[in-house]
Amino acid sequence: MRLIGYTAAAIAFTAAAASAQSYCAERSEVTKRLTAKWGEAFTGGGLQNQASVYEIWTNDSKGTWTILRTSSDGTSCVMASGTNWRDGLPSEKLMGIPG
Repeated sequence: MRLIGYTAAAIAFTAAAASAQSYCAERSEVTKRLTAKWGEAFTGGGLQNQASVYEIWTNDSKGTWTILRTSSDGTSCVMASGTNWRDGLPSEKLMGIPG
């Protein structure tokens, strides 16, 4: 009985992840939806390679987050999304130690 519960949970999680990854559209449409529907704003990101940029969009008050991958043709895909976002702690640099 317990195995069935775990299997059902794994299938539900896999279906949700596949669904999130399948949403792709022109970047302007995706970001418009993130702003209008979820109240998310661009938080940060960077280049993966010459063909892909990753972005993180968050809503601090609701705690939602979304990770986008935008390809060089301008298509953005939702790679992951979730709740309970929290900012990382500020990095501490020790005096006299480089980096």
